[in-house]
Amino acid sequence: MPGLNENFLKLEKNYLFINIAKKLNVFKAQHPEADVIRMGIGDVTLPIPEVITSAMKQACDEMSVKETFKGYEDSGAGYDFLREAVSGYYKSFGADVPASDIRINDGAKSDCGNIVDIFSDDNIILVTDPAYPVYVDSNRMNGRQIIFADSNEENGFAAMPDPSIHADIIYLCSPNNPTGSVYTSAQLREWVDYAKANKAVIIYDSAYEAFITDPDVPRSIYCIEGAKEVAIEMCSLSKTAGFTGMRCGYTVIPEQLKVTASDGSEVSLAQLWGRRQGSKFNGVSYPVQRAAEAVFTEEGLRSIRENIAYYQENARIIADTMRSLGVKFTGGVNSPYIWFKCPGDMGSWDFFDLMLEKIAVVGTPGAGFGKNGEGWFRLTSFGDRQRTIEAMERFASLVKSM
Repeated sequence: MPGLNENFLKLEKNYLFINIAKKLNVFKAQHPEADVIRMGIGDVTLPIPEVITSAMKQACDEMSVKETFKGYEDSGAGYDFLREAVSGYYKSFGADVPASDIRINDGAKSDCGNIVDIFSDDNIILVTDPAYPVYVDSNRMNGRQIIFADSNEENGFAAMPDPSIHADIIYLCSPNNPTGSVYTSAQLREWVDYAKANKAVIIYDSAYEAFITDPDVPRSIYCIEGAKEVAIEMCSLSKTAGFTGMRCGYTVIPEQLKVTASDGSEVSLAQLWGRRQGSKFNGVSYPVQRAAEAVFTEEGLRSIRENIAYYQENARIIADTMRSLGVKFTGGVNSPYIWFKCPGDMGSWDFFDLMLEKIAVVGTPGAGFGKNGEGWFRLTSFGDRQRTIEAMERFASLVKSM
C-alpha cells in the first residue's frame, strides 16, 4: 500500500477560490433571478489584441507545413525569438536582463509552485502575510518551516525585513496580490541587503509590473543593484496581455545567482532549474510563444497598454468610491487590486456573505490570504466598465445603510 505525502493533509481542505465558488453556487441556486457581479477572481475580461492572435494563427499555419513545422524546442528554455523579445522589454524600463537568463513558462503560478523543487526541505521560508496562496501551499506540501513577515495597516501592507530573523528563501510580490501595495526602490534595496546578509534567495513575483505608473516603484527587482546575486524573478503575460487562457510567462534566474552546496562547492541555480525543467517540463507551445513575441512588438505594446488603461480606469472608479465613503484601502494605483477594510469592523467572510446576500456582488475575503487579511477584502478591476460602475453604486448603497 503506497504511503501518502501527509503534508497535503495539513493544507486547508479547499482552495480559497473553490470556497468562494461553492458559496456563489448555493446563492445562485437560491436566487436564480439575482444579477451577480463578480469582482473576486483576478481574471481579465478584455479580448487579446488582434496583432497577438494573428501571430498565433500564423504560427498554427506554420505547423501544418513540413518546412516550418516545429516539434520539441531544443533548449527547453523557450525559443530564442521570445527570450530576446523579453530581454528587450526589460531594457525598456531600465533592467539589464540577458536572454540567456530567461526561461519561458506556462504562467508564473507554475514556476512559483515548482521552483521549490531545487531547494532542500530544511530551508526556512519567509512569506509576507497576506500572500498569494501558492507561496505558502507549495512549501507546506514539502513540510518546510514557514515564517511570516506581517504586512498590515500600520506599514501600508508592505512588510520590511527584520534583521533579527533568519530566512533562506523569501517570497516578495510587487505590485502585491492581494493588497495592491508596492515596494519602492529604497524598500527593495533593504530586502536585497537582507538577502545578502542571510545568504538567502528572493523569489520575486512581478506579475503585475505592467500596472506600475509611479517612477519610484521598480518594475523589476533587477532595477536594484546587486539583486542578480540574490533574486529569481517571475512574471506572467496573464494580466499584462490577457493570457489567462493562453498560459505564458517567464522566469529569470541570473547566471550570477549561486548557492553553496553541502560539500562547499558553488552551484548555479540556473543550471539546477534547467535540469529540473528538462526532466519535468516540455515547454510552451510554438504558437503561444509566437503570440507572446507579438506582445513585445511596438503594435503589441500599444494594444496591451490600451487594455491596461481600461482596467486602471476601473481601479480608479473603485478607489474613488472608497474615498467618498471614507473606507480605508490600499491599491488602485500601480495595481489592478483594491484592498479595503471591511466596514463596521466586520470579518472578511461575514462581509463576503453580506455583499452577496444584499447586493449580489462577489469579492475575495482577505482572510483567505493569511491572518493579516482578516477584516479586509479584495476587489479586482478586471471587469466590464459598466458592471464595475454598477457594482460600486450597489456597494455605496450597502455601506451607507450600515
